[in-house]
Order: sequence, then C-alpha cells, then structure tokens
Amino acid sequence: MSTDRRSGAHPVPDGRRARARRRRRGLFLGTFGVVIAVLAAAGLVGAAASGMQGPRVTSVEMDPAAAAAASGSRLIVTMNQSLEKVKTSQVVVTPAAPFTVDTSGRGMGVRFTLPLHDDTEYTVRFTGIAGLGGGPAATVTERFRTPKLHVYLLERNAVGDTIVRTDLADADPVPVFRDDHIEDFRVTSSHLVVSVLDADGRARLVVTDLDGSHRRDLPLPGDGTVSELQSADRGELIGYTYSDANLGSGGTRESALYIASLKDSAARAKPTPVAVTGREKRVVDWHFVPDTDSILVLTYDGRLLLSGATGANAADLGNGTAIDGIARGSSIAVIQRADGMFTVDLTNGTQAALVNATSASGAAVPGFMGVVTPIPGTKAGSVRPYSIVTGPASGQGTTIFRVADDGRATAVSTLPATSAILQTCVSPSGRYAAVLEGPDIVSNPYDTYLLPMPEKVVTHVIELATGRQVHAFSGFDISWCQVPPPPSQ
Repeated sequence: MSTDRRSGAHPVPDGRRARARRRRRGLFLGTFGVVIAVLAAAGLVGAAASGMQGPRVTSVEMDPAAAAAASGSRLIVTMNQSLEKVKTSQVVVTPAAPFTVDTSGRGMGVRFTLPLHDDTEYTVRFTGIAGLGGGPAATVTERFRTPKLHVYLLERNAVGDTIVRTDLADADPVPVFRDDHIEDFRVTSSHLVVSVLDADGRARLVVTDLDGSHRRDLPLPGDGTVSELQSADRGELIGYTYSDANLGSGGTRESALYIASLKDSAARAKPTPVAVTGREKRVVDWHFVPDTDSILVLTYDGRLLLSGATGANAADLGNGTAIDGIARGSSIAVIQRADGMFTVDLTNGTQAALVNATSASGAAVPGFMGVVTPIPGTKAGSVRPYSIVTGPASGQGTTIFRVADDGRATAVSTLPATSAILQTCVSPSGRYAAVLEGPDIVSNPYDTYLLPMPEKVVTHVIELATGRQVHAFSGFDISWCQVPPPPSQ
C-alpha cells in the first residue's frame, strides 16, 4: 500500500493552527481598538471645536414679499444647538423697524409688527447668541431685500371703468378688472372685491383673485345699494353698509352694517348683519380695527361703539361726529366731535384732545384742518391737510403736513387753490402718503355715481420722510386706502 504526497508538503500540527488563529484575532482586536480610539478622539475634538465656535446657523426662513405687504411677517433662524433666550436688546434691525423677538429650542425669530418698506435692503444682526450647553457666544447677521411695491387704482371714463395694477417705478398699468360701472373696490391679501352697478342700476359685489380671474358674485342682503366698503387686515373679511331700494316703506333697512367673508369656502354664505346696540341702528361711519376683526362704529345718533365683527359685546366710547382713522400697529383712533378732535385708546377707552399742529418755529399751522390720517405705528404722528381759502390769492391753497404727536409739523406737499383735496391715505408701512387731488375743480365736474368723483383725478404718492413726490397716477382708490374717499376733506 502506498501513500501519494505532494513535493515539499508537510502536515501542520493542530497547536500551530490555534496559535495562528489567536495571533490573527489579536491583530484584529488591536486594530479595531485603535480605530475606535481615533473616532472617539475625533468626536471629542469635533465637540470641543463646536463648543469653541459657539452656535452656528443651519437654516433661515424669510418671505420678503410678505414682509412688505402686511404686518406679522417673521425671520426665523435655526441654529445647530438649543439656545439661551434671546432678548430684544440683542437684535438690531437696519433700517429701523418695530419688531419683537422669540426663542424656541434651536430657533430664534424676529416678528415685524408693521409692514417693511418696499425695495429696501434690511440687515438683522443678532449678538451674544449662546447655546444652552455653554461655550462662546455667536454673532449672526442676516440680510434680505424687499420687492418693489405694487398698487391698484380705479380709473373711470365714459366707455367703462378699469381697476389697474402698477408700481411706483412708472411701469405700464396692467388692467385686472373692467366693468361698465365701478363704484368702489378694496384689496385683501388674496382677493379684489368690487362694488358695481349692473345695467338695471342694481348693486353687486364681485370677488376675484388678485389678477382679476375667477370672478364671482358675493351674496347681498337684498336688492339695494352698497356703500362704505372696507376690508379687514386679517381673515379675508369685508364690511359695508346696505340700504334697501324701497326706502320709506315699512321694515326697510337703511345704512345697516354687514360683514362677509371672501374665502372660497364662504362663496355662497349670506352676509352677517352687525347687531348694533341701542335704538338707532343706522351706521353713519365705521372702521375695522387694524390687525383684528373688531369694528369701531358710529351711529346716526352719534354713539361710538367698539365691538366684535358681529356687534357682540359692544363697548360704548362716548359720542362723535366722524371717525378720521385708526393707525395700523396701534390702538389709537382719531375722532371728530362737536367740540374738537380727540384720540381714543381702544384698549381702555382713554381719551385726550388731539394736539394742535405747530410749525418748526412754534407758531400754529394756519388754515382749516381736513381729515387727520394716523401714520402706522405707536406714537408715529399723523398726516393732516390745512387749507387756506381767504386772503391774497398767492397765499391760498392746501398744504399737507406730517405732524408728530407733540404737534411739530413738517410740510410734505402743497396743492394750489384751484385744486380740491379729496382724500389722504398712508401706506401700510408708513413710508408714503397718497394725496388725491381734483385739479382745476371749478371746470372739473363730478360724475353721477353713488360715490361721485371729479372727471379728472390725480393720486400723488409722497415719501413722508423727504417730501419727495415718488409718482403721480391718474385714478383713485389706491389700494392701501382703508376707506373710500369721504364726501369732502
């Protein structure tokens, strides 16, 4: 019997195999341990480096277009670690704008309490930002630019009326809505609502998207007339006063206030009547309170009432003859009374006489004062027109002043004595005033609309800080006006 063996091959004893396996296992475990040690050291180095660097930005959320259009927009900065509470004193906004600050976990936010200026670069600088885990504080700087401002205006002419959209840079107006007879309109964040008369003279409220598409009618209380159309800053709400066509017969409604929603889900909903307390239900003047759906109502018997949108829980604020305005971003209303002009704080009912306007030299501004238009913000002053219609012709005319709360007045625009001032409005950010002029008023006849206007009107846009005229438009009802033009200034 023979055994076949390969050349040079020898059997390996079991002991040698075991020792080889142990050596390989030891080598693997040693290498694995080194890797783990390196990774751990890298992690410690990274943690130490992170601690040395302080909090870092991981994401930023900001909508500049929304910030220029409405109050309440937010800049949200998310960091890589949870933060100590950020104080208002740690944040600087340039150019200056009112804001509040909040902190939640890894995020810090700035909420702008008024719309920002259009076509403007803003810088928001956070200093002393500290993580909950300690380490050095960080400084964060964020920049963004708001877009150009777009506005809507109403142009009336003999062949039909048009609402146009344009900007302040002399762009060609773009028609967005046409009708044979447009009385008035308002703009919300998502819709146009237009008061028109049909061929039979019946009032209609037409709702569209901002580009004029998806046109639909809004239900009305009946077959009558609509006036004092206004929109709320929040919630896609509008309001108007309504009168039945057959006034004089028993049970008819006259100057009754109604609230309605422009949301698509409420397209078929009937308007909500505002339950005005007291014997006199007719409303002569009213305003939405900015940034809320509350309303300030003045009845025919001169009662001033503050309530929710349905009239519930009304607070009696005394008497008045007209509501001049309520500043966005504040709770102060300007009220006309038989014995003068007053401010009313809508949060507590506190009332005070409106401070008279004085010039830089300390002398009272001459002339007859028109409607006082509050400027958005807290203690931001007002825009007031003063007209002089007697004396030498060279001294006649209307001067529009920006008036501080302490009465100091700065002239920002002047109209000649041959013109009528029809309305002043202030942009939501407070940067501009819109002055509506009826030029050559003696030879410029009014039309026959329910809301009559001179055949020729010009809307001047004035930058309040400089008095510079930014643009002059043909048309009226510029979209930042909260109320229709009054019968007279």
